[in-house]
Amino acid sequence: MGKGALHVYDVIRRPVITEKTHEMADAANQYVFEVDMRANKLQVKDAVERIFDVSVVKVNTMVMPPKRGRRGRKFYVRSKAWKKAVVTLAPGQEITLFNV
Repeated sequence: MGKGALHVYDVIRRPVITEKTHEMADAANQYVFEVDMRANKLQVKDAVERIFDVSVVKVNTMVMPPKRGRRGRKFYVRSKAWKKAVVTLAPGQEITLFNV
């Protein structure tokens, strides 16, 4: 690994568990993770396959913009920008972490 390379456990930050992601997991076999901003789709695919022992069909990534707040005329950042990855698994496979 080089100096700037990410380890598999550095790529995936946390699973995003909401009502919408539960629906996506049930209907389309898609799971959502917060990932490192420097990670690309191949690194996300490799990390999910190695950590959860599943086969990934497709990965979509998007950068979620920062949320801003306002006090009077002043703006401030409530939450930083973060990267989201939607991972589609092969039919018949699932990640048990999401089945809570």
